[in-house]
Amino acid sequence: MDKFRKLTSSAIPLSIENVDTDQIIPARFLKATNRDGFGENLFRDWRFNKDGTINHEFILNDNTFTGSILVAGDNFGCGSSREHAAWALHDYGFKVVVSSFFADIFKGNALNNGVLPVQVSAEYLQELFTVINKDANAQIEVDLEKEKITILATGSAEAFEINPYKKTCLINGYDDIDFLISNTTAIEKFENNRI
Repeated sequence: MDKFRKLTSSAIPLSIENVDTDQIIPARFLKATNRDGFGENLFRDWRFNKDGTINHEFILNDNTFTGSILVAGDNFGCGSSREHAAWALHDYGFKVVVSSFFADIFKGNALNNGVLPVQVSAEYLQELFTVINKDANAQIEVDLEKEKITILATGSAEAFEINPYKKTCLINGYDDIDFLISNTTAIEKFENNRI
């Protein structure tokens, strides 16, 4: 995984609540077992019409909004436990998803795949939507080390929480195996002291 410490980016506002994993990546696209290529089908049934043409009404098809931060409505990632949802978001280019609530399994899958889920208050989420819709180029800073998200134009900030273990993994670009390998010396010392 890529290391993540701080990200400053514009954001894409997806002000829809209860976005489930089948909407993030429909089940018919879950045939592959590696992580590559899922981004092209992210929000497939919203991004494209039934005849395969582009749905110009959907926010990801609006060139006004760009960035590697997705600001989503409440209860993002509900539904099934498919890890492919996190794969699709990451493959599309999102590094952060902001919402006022995440389904637990989705949150874990996102963290395991290099996508930082930033949970904020409902009030701060609404403030983000307001700022982004007013200025599509508004810069949002997500500081993982300080566990803080900031709207740079206004200075408005809010703290968020993240599991300390997952924070360490993201900062260092570790998956679970990399984390264990990074602790080889400490593990060997512990094992040797037990003998």
